[in-house]
Amino acid sequence: MSASLSGKSLPGAMVKTRKQDGFVRVRKRDLEKLTTEVMQLREFLPKVLNKDLIEMLHKARAAQTMKDHLVQDQERLRQGCLHLQSCLETVQSECQKEREEKLLLREQLWQSGTELQQQADFCSGLGSAACSLLWSSSARENTVTHWLADGKLEPFLAVAVQTLESFVRSLDEEVKTQAEDHNSKEHQFVLALAGTITNIAAVTCGRDFLSSSAHDVLDTLVKLLQLMKPGVFPKLKVYVEQWLMLMALYNISINVKGLKYISENPGLLPLIWKLLDDGDWEVCLHSLRLLQSMLLEEEVPILLGSSLLNPDLKSRVSQLTSMVQPSLRLTAQQTLEDLQALQQGKGCKQNSL
Repeated sequence: MSASLSGKSLPGAMVKTRKQDGFVRVRKRDLEKLTTEVMQLREFLPKVLNKDLIEMLHKARAAQTMKDHLVQDQERLRQGCLHLQSCLETVQSECQKEREEKLLLREQLWQSGTELQQQADFCSGLGSAACSLLWSSSARENTVTHWLADGKLEPFLAVAVQTLESFVRSLDEEVKTQAEDHNSKEHQFVLALAGTITNIAAVTCGRDFLSSSAHDVLDTLVKLLQLMKPGVFPKLKVYVEQWLMLMALYNISINVKGLKYISENPGLLPLIWKLLDDGDWEVCLHSLRLLQSMLLEEEVPILLGSSLLNPDLKSRVSQLTSMVQPSLRLTAQQTLEDLQALQQGKGCKQNSL
């Protein structure tokens, strides 16, 4: 072996390097070259591998890691976007289906409303025709007698009064601007019911029944008269007041028992007083007739006390004596005489005491 253990080598000698269990022969020239390169690297490497480079490498590694995370997030967001897109398409499909169903239901509702209106018109026409027949039939005394004998009068009156009360309550301020149709089926229906009740009260047996067994009907008549508002369907209001309330109550006042019962109603006299100021002369006429019936019965002034002696009531009746209508003027004169007689009678009793 030409190489020594001290590492020194002769010219042209070979250096043996241990590799596993053997040696590798390297030329001296190559070894010197390698040594030079290593020395150069030792000299220049610290200048290259400085703190800034290392920091830059760390930043590059962190940027690469962040990039990888962003790529993963982007993929995750893309998958989420695809899922949301799928959900949106599903919801849009369901929305379109619901819209079509809504349009179908709206069309069915419109058809049902049309059919319901047709049925309501038919029922109104049928009710109007039926009640008109009842109104005409009730003008005969034997018809009312048969109704009482069959026991059909009481349920009819219950339905009739309930219907009339519902109709009167519907005449509120909102319908003031609507055109008044005297020939409408609904109005004819109401007038026919009112006329039937009036005809029943015009018959002796009917008055007896209303005075003894139908007090709720009498109370409702007074209440409906109180509910009627001025200016709402004025012509219909006059008809209802004339037929339903005043003429019916006047017919009831012919019966002594009925007169006593309605006179006990605390709202009746103030109501008559108010109706005497009504602009329609027929309403005033029937109000005077009802007041006159109350004055002619001896027990009624006792029940009402000094209310009939109020000077304002006498003054209003006195004003009606100058009206143009002969029947109204005559009835007002008679009622005024009855009021004066009542006042004189009260004065004589007080003097005798």
